[in-house]
Amino acid sequence: MSEAVSRRSAMRLLAAAGTAGAALGAAACAPEVPPGAVAPRAPAAAPPAEAKGAARIDALLERLTLDEKTALLHGARDPAPLGQAGYVPGVPRLGIPALRLADGPAGVRVAEPATALPAPVLLASAFDPALAREYGRVLGREGRALGQDVLLGPMANLIRTPYAGRNFETFAEDPILTADLVGELVRGIQDEGLIATVKHFALNNQEHGRDTVDVIAAEQTLHETELRGFEAAVAAGAGAVMGAYNKVNGVHACESKPLLDELLRGSWGFDGWVMSDRDAAHSTVAAIGAGLDMEMPAGTHFGAPLREAVRGGSVPEAAVDLAVHRILTTMDRFGLLAARPAARPPRDAAAGARTARKVATAGAVLLRNEHGTLPLTGAAARSIAVIGPTGQVPFVGGGGSAQVVPDGATAPLTAIRRRAGNGASVSYALGEDVYGRPLPPNLLTPGAALDERTVAPGQVWSHEGEFRLTADDEWTLLVHYTGRRPVVRLDGENLFPVRQGVAEYFAGGLLGSAPDGMSVRRRTLALKAGAHRLAVTAEGGQKGQRFRLRHTTGAIRAADLAEAVRTAKSARSVVLFAYEDATEGRDRTSLALPGGQERLIEAVAAANPRTTVVLNTPSSTTMPWLPRTGAVLQMYYPGQEGGGATADLLFGDVDPGGRLTQTFPADERATPVGGDPLRYPGVSGRQEYSEGVHVGHRWYDAQRVAPLFPFGHGLSYTTWHYEKLTVRPARAGLRVEFTVRNTGRRKGTEVAQVYVGPAPELELDQPVRALAGYRRLVLAPGEAQRVTVDLGARALSSWDPEQHAWVLGSGRREVFVGRSSRELPLRSKAVVTSR
Repeated sequence: MSEAVSRRSAMRLLAAAGTAGAALGAAACAPEVPPGAVAPRAPAAAPPAEAKGAARIDALLERLTLDEKTALLHGARDPAPLGQAGYVPGVPRLGIPALRLADGPAGVRVAEPATALPAPVLLASAFDPALAREYGRVLGREGRALGQDVLLGPMANLIRTPYAGRNFETFAEDPILTADLVGELVRGIQDEGLIATVKHFALNNQEHGRDTVDVIAAEQTLHETELRGFEAAVAAGAGAVMGAYNKVNGVHACESKPLLDELLRGSWGFDGWVMSDRDAAHSTVAAIGAGLDMEMPAGTHFGAPLREAVRGGSVPEAAVDLAVHRILTTMDRFGLLAARPAARPPRDAAAGARTARKVATAGAVLLRNEHGTLPLTGAAARSIAVIGPTGQVPFVGGGGSAQVVPDGATAPLTAIRRRAGNGASVSYALGEDVYGRPLPPNLLTPGAALDERTVAPGQVWSHEGEFRLTADDEWTLLVHYTGRRPVVRLDGENLFPVRQGVAEYFAGGLLGSAPDGMSVRRRTLALKAGAHRLAVTAEGGQKGQRFRLRHTTGAIRAADLAEAVRTAKSARSVVLFAYEDATEGRDRTSLALPGGQERLIEAVAAANPRTTVVLNTPSSTTMPWLPRTGAVLQMYYPGQEGGGATADLLFGDVDPGGRLTQTFPADERATPVGGDPLRYPGVSGRQEYSEGVHVGHRWYDAQRVAPLFPFGHGLSYTTWHYEKLTVRPARAGLRVEFTVRNTGRRKGTEVAQVYVGPAPELELDQPVRALAGYRRLVLAPGEAQRVTVDLGARALSSWDPEQHAWVLGSGRREVFVGRSSRELPLRSKAVVTSR
């Protein structure tokens, strides 16, 4: 252990000295500070372990029994659960406290209310590392306040495919932007004394087959794409790393010695502990031998089997000691082993809400704005039609481990009415019913009221009846319930069977529960004309329960659409909220908006061309309806303050300052993985990252494919001009200087982006253009700012798989500057030298 600590200390000294070997070698120093970011500093709550602390850990190890040691290496049932994701019992007789671990990419996920922050992809869209640190501090403080010791976040996996179900939980398709933000987020979390866990190490870029898929990626591909964010987290001092479910190059990630021992600890100097994702450990001997320290959530492999392996000689007890040493050392870094641990802070819900709103407005991306549709001013602000279910029901966050119990959330409709004022007319139409209408009371024979039924504790209620359709129709049947899910059979088929694993546990952030909190399941069927039998059985259980059975039909959908069109015609402007509910455990099956939303947008925009579509979606979306709209505002999952933030943006109280961190394709067949099942979702359990270093926008450039919206795209309510680019060599890198001018009449936010072309002297695969730096600016009308962006050695280097090291791309390099990866009005060349 002391060798690992010494290695890391040496790395930091080399980084401070700025030696070429530290900058370019396999054990490279921390990525350079991005423009405008806060300079990295050691986490306030995690000072380097002193000799006294190390001696204390050694003394504890000597006193621990084998049973006590292994109990520290796996999760267990919490005797006083707080609704968190994991629990590790301590050793009270030695003063080792228990650990509680909470999910938390977008807020602390426990049974109590917490600040529901905007999804990380929305945070990333601000291109603001300092804001990422502030976001992290909210997570850190709230985690400590809510009784947690470890946060299972951030998620550093790249957005590789637009179909991935958890894209909203991560940051970007670009490795440099991801690394910048992940590093600052880790620092923010740990500034407040909470241990950050970067996940999922590595190549966990999809939900489809995530437990079994074998991801094949070349060494250069790994280092230049997926690994950048994890390396940045380690450089920022992350206390823990979570191993992924999938295999990497033939070996389960949680038992991969090349990943955990050679790269993570050997090359990067990581000195925290590695835990498995939930049930992602697959062995005892191989896993602990490779460097896995902790199995979650239980002891299937690291409980009794590990003790037996030690006693049988297949695992040396020194390996157990090393894993325990890593965990205790990290706990000690954060003061958890102190005689008097630091008091937990109180929650500051107001401060959390302020940050949530700040992030939601900073990251919102204005994709389209024709004929001054936005901001809403004058007559357009006094006569507004709000349409869509998520206009009335706030879409706070996605489903799965990122779902948080918010303090509260204001509906966008309420926020728009409040902002428009008493003199304005703000009407509303549902557009699409996602929770269903009550069944007609006379539908069944014999009849039964199936809305708002109550079943007493210990009782069972059942009913069976028949109904008749006069014509073929598409029905969606929905069951809302508070206890054990009622069994609903239609013509003998169980419509809502209990599914296995996360498919049952994670049902979505919007559609999985009704506005009153009841759980919801839905099923859409094509029903033939004629008789159908419906049977319902509901159990009260120990506490009793309420349930209701609801439906929508073709006639209901047609009526909702007609009402939306009438409402749109009667208003001066329309704000139409569209959604897609993504969740952990499943990938998207299409990039189109689900249900009848495309038809709704087409009809409403035809009735009123001053239609703004607000997208509460997880990732890129295809938009065949785009030409009919006036404006499109991408809000992703905006957190508990999303309603107010949306109103701020619509009325122009703030400038939309977000830029896309992922390319939106014009056609879902034309993406980096489109049309190649070996790239996604894999063939026979094997997946190949054959796109190499050309991830995201790099692929679109290499293939000369025109996207719907490019990486870095985002409009403003003002106009911008770039000029006077100069590029010159500076310290084995380049200094880029240019002027940005606000040429409009409003204060605005701009994200200036710097891209670099390939090195002609480097015989390695290189992107046509790679993001190398950026700067977020806020300028008054007419104001100009001279911007300096330094491109260091890492931004100008490629990974050489023969040398197993970063090599500088020296020679004449082209530099591009502008507003997106496809809008780059300034370009120049300069020579990169290794001196």
